[in-house]
Amino acid sequence: MIDDDSPDQTWKLVADMNDPRVKVIRRVATRGLASAFNRGIIESRGDIVGWMDADTTMPPALLPRMIERLDDHDVVIGSRYAEGGSDNRHRLRVLASRCINRFARIVLGYGIRDYDSGFVVLRRTVFDKVSIIPTGYGAYFIEFIYTCCRKGLRVTELGYAFTDRTHGVSKSFPSLWRFGWTGLGYVLRIITARLRRID
Repeated sequence: MIDDDSPDQTWKLVADMNDPRVKVIRRVATRGLASAFNRGIIESRGDIVGWMDADTTMPPALLPRMIERLDDHDVVIGSRYAEGGSDNRHRLRVLASRCINRFARIVLGYGIRDYDSGFVVLRRTVFDKVSIIPTGYGAYFIEFIYTCCRKGLRVTELGYAFTDRTHGVSKSFPSLWRFGWTGLGYVLRIITARLRRID
């Protein structure tokens, strides 16, 4: 678990569980969603790697089914917009997310329905071909999945019901202005990913 020194002391609650299967990394001076996921990947040791938000919006119960799909795929995305999925947030956020994903499908292709999911399991061998660029907020995931597709990796989606958090404020929607600025960053990252040369 990676925690950027949450004021609610989430890191301490998890550490106090004293579960040997869970490693808690509390980052005090470093911030950023993409860099947090990247740190977690570096610290992980298994042949299967996955990441998700810890705010109860993504169901851990889906993980076994996602892992099963790795028998035939390299990357499995927990998807709000694939068959069987749903997005139960505020209508403005759903509309913005669907617009971003439609734009990504048009510009990037490959038929991915939830390019900015951020809920995924994959084989560690994926990192032999693709690395996360640990900058920005959720747009890092769009670029990562697009690169996986361009490298010929087998990517699939499994639908799930995304439920809005019951406590706290989303980092992507603390204000309407910040929400719009974040969305613009997604658009620019999609265009950059499409133009970037893949070695």
